[in-house]
Amino acid sequence: MEILNINSLTRTYNSGGRSLTVLENVSFQVQEGDSLSIVGPSGSGKTTLLGLCAGLDKASSGTVTLAGHEISQLSENERAAVRNQYVGFIFQNFQLIPTLTALENVMVPLELRGEKNIRKHSLHLLDRVGLKDRHHHYPTQLSGGEQQRIAIARAFSNNPRILFADEPTGNLDEETSASIEALLFEWNREAGTTLIMVTHDLDLANKTQRIIRLKGGKLVN
Repeated sequence: MEILNINSLTRTYNSGGRSLTVLENVSFQVQEGDSLSIVGPSGSGKTTLLGLCAGLDKASSGTVTLAGHEISQLSENERAAVRNQYVGFIFQNFQLIPTLTALENVMVPLELRGEKNIRKHSLHLLDRVGLKDRHHHYPTQLSGGEQQRIAIARAFSNNPRILFADEPTGNLDEETSASIEALLFEWNREAGTTLIMVTHDLDLANKTQRIIRLKGGKLVN
């Protein structure tokens, strides 16, 4: 079953009176449960593509169909509703809320969804990533690897059908990266979640089922 369909996607920005095309006529499909890496040099449009796939941004032309919803022309609130229902995110810089504890960071998506028993469920998620005993700590009191583990717990909190990861090990040392990769792939496999990941690490990319390459905003073979 198809979870994501990207058709003729183009993203153009106006900068200083000039038009800058960051993505041009990109098309691909992803089946539910698959894992896919997006690779390419800096400035090739990888993060822009990920944001469009996830509905964080709107394309200049082309369509994005996510979990059966054509999100390209939806309003920001409508796209947010689709994301909240189907999508999880992991970012290079963790994007934890600094004024919230580890537990509260994991609880946020569940609160937005109006879930019940969210404290108990969030503690279970933290236990799953080995950080239940650090639940009362704030992000600044945690290492980068610990912060990314919390981000993974948060990403899986709403049982997403598709997980978007933008350089998930980009800010971590080699040993910490290996443990985060193992956790991410293990949990993703167990949950049957579709994984779409931007990475510059070709060893990491080769652990996914498919790789697509971008160069100058275009797909290359």
